[in-house]
Amino acid sequence: MISVTFPDGASRAYEPGISGFDIAKSISPSLAKRTVAMTVDGVLRDLGDPVDQSSRVEFLSREDPRALELIRHDAAHVLAEAVQTLFPGTQVTIGPVIENGFYYDFYRDEPFTPEDFAAIEKKMAEIIAKDRPFTKEIWTRDAAKSWFETHGEAFKVELVDSIPGDEDLKIYKQGDWLDLCRGPHLPSTGKIGNAFKLMKVAGAYWRGDSNRPMLQRIYATAFAKQEELAAYLKQLEEAERRDHRRLGREMDLFHFQEEGPGAVFWHPKGWTLFQTLISYMRRRQQAEGYLEVNTPQVLDRALWETSGHWQTYRENMFVTQTEDERIFALKPMNCPGHVQIFKNGLKSYRDLPMKIAEFGVVHRYEPSGAIHGIMRVRAFTQDDAHIFCTEEQIMAESLKVNDLILSIYEDFGFDDIVIKLSTRPEKRVGSEEAWDKAEAALLLVLDVLKQRGLKTAINPGEGAFYGPKLEYTLRDAIGREWQCGTTQVDFNLPGRFGAFYIAADSEKTTPVMIHRAMFGSLERFTGILIEHFAGHLPLWLSPLQIVVATITQEGDDYAFEVIEAARARGLRVEGDLRNEKINYKVREHSLAKVPVLLVVGKREAMERTVSIRRLGSQDQAGMGLDAALDSLGEEAAAPDLKRMRRPSDFQRGAAGPART
Repeated sequence: MISVTFPDGASRAYEPGISGFDIAKSISPSLAKRTVAMTVDGVLRDLGDPVDQSSRVEFLSREDPRALELIRHDAAHVLAEAVQTLFPGTQVTIGPVIENGFYYDFYRDEPFTPEDFAAIEKKMAEIIAKDRPFTKEIWTRDAAKSWFETHGEAFKVELVDSIPGDEDLKIYKQGDWLDLCRGPHLPSTGKIGNAFKLMKVAGAYWRGDSNRPMLQRIYATAFAKQEELAAYLKQLEEAERRDHRRLGREMDLFHFQEEGPGAVFWHPKGWTLFQTLISYMRRRQQAEGYLEVNTPQVLDRALWETSGHWQTYRENMFVTQTEDERIFALKPMNCPGHVQIFKNGLKSYRDLPMKIAEFGVVHRYEPSGAIHGIMRVRAFTQDDAHIFCTEEQIMAESLKVNDLILSIYEDFGFDDIVIKLSTRPEKRVGSEEAWDKAEAALLLVLDVLKQRGLKTAINPGEGAFYGPKLEYTLRDAIGREWQCGTTQVDFNLPGRFGAFYIAADSEKTTPVMIHRAMFGSLERFTGILIEHFAGHLPLWLSPLQIVVATITQEGDDYAFEVIEAARARGLRVEGDLRNEKINYKVREHSLAKVPVLLVVGKREAMERTVSIRRLGSQDQAGMGLDAALDSLGEEAAAPDLKRMRRPSDFQRGAAGPART
């Protein structure tokens, strides 16, 4: 007999080889009815799989978040069957689950179009309604290749050849249709439900190789419930409305050209926004004791070999060779350069922690198909910093970084944050002992953050090649998640370069290096902000804060006076004195997302007032010029500067800086 232990700690004895379905049925027929899969010792398995040895078993209902991947996986199989039924002669290749859905790649002479989707979705619904069971069979390689060759599935034959010889070759059937698949699957097609939708069709090379055949990729999504699908489609609709590429054009922030793929051409307004972010971050860092530096963008190959980038990151680097045959690379990261600065001059334990920061431009090769506006580029600026410290200082410094990151995100309106610990990846440098120490240190930090009530999670195998990291994932206004900030503990890189400090015992000691980013990529964070605010940036961030618009030419002289008074208060302002109707001007500046219009005419000039019109509002409010500009000047101050101006509870008197 074997012992099966359930999540509540209870155990039952069964004959070896009993299926998960029979175990569920032995507990309760209703449990068996609502169960769609199981985990055996934490591994997701088919409900019909045998349990051969004592194990921990958990049953999953269709509503369990872990079942969503199975719903999408099964929907991909149904999509493939529907396509081959409707379009005979189409070859199937692969159909994986991806973030927010799935896709399937097909080989066919005639192109698919969105007009085909209705018929495909109808056929998918018919297949699902038949509720055919998914059954698994183990085939020999010869049998599988023979079957696929007979049925003209050349791509599947190649896939069979690529499966390692020590792995079972699994075939999943749904009625008469079958596919090569690792599994697992739901019990039957009916468990998929009808909350699915085909989204788009695109081209994709077989196995990502431009020398191989071009396939047609149909993207789709599926959810457990119709309301979840509806919410997702609404989110997509809202995301399209907020698309930073469209808003970037309307707001005249940036553009791209084929001559510089993946590199941003910043326009004056966009560069103003970019520099506003840098100025804000520079102030926050300086207040925390960071020293700003700048390191070369082009460095010799030897440095990247020492750091480990050449061995583990070479495919992402831009490389060049000079006439004297020296090989250089554009830096993909700032960390090796910062180690060189730390090494320049003797350091003592009294100098630690030493915090070095840089707004460093880095270059990383991204495939052309992966480039996406300013969200994913090949050249970008990192708000990068490195803290050189002792092992004993890791906890304190990591918590300081955490507090700074959360405070910064709060200033930008992000308060829903998840902190994930990404552990050692397959491709890495350094000893296992060093990795054990680094991961243990961050686990302690994560535990403290969890005790503080922060949301935490583990992200196995997603660490950097030189160390584990805490990743800060924020949720935007429409519920999307963005990974931005990081804290990485590195026991490897300083030692590879021979960096040391003189410890209290007068011994040379290798420092620990904490890699830290807040925004991450400034380009990407700018895109996130544009979409989060749908272009309606807070006044302090807006590259153009105010437009002074005249009603008639009689207000021109006064408009110039208003502009000068606004600039004297540090406001970013332009005038619109064109001979156009005021409603036309309002529409144009609203499209450009200018947050404040100050409308002036003959009456306002006589009364020394302005009519204030806010972006998104039809209302206008009259106010005296000085009062209006003073109010806007206060509103336009960055959050950190406002805090500096705000009197503290311990401050005595009404003037002067706050005392703490």
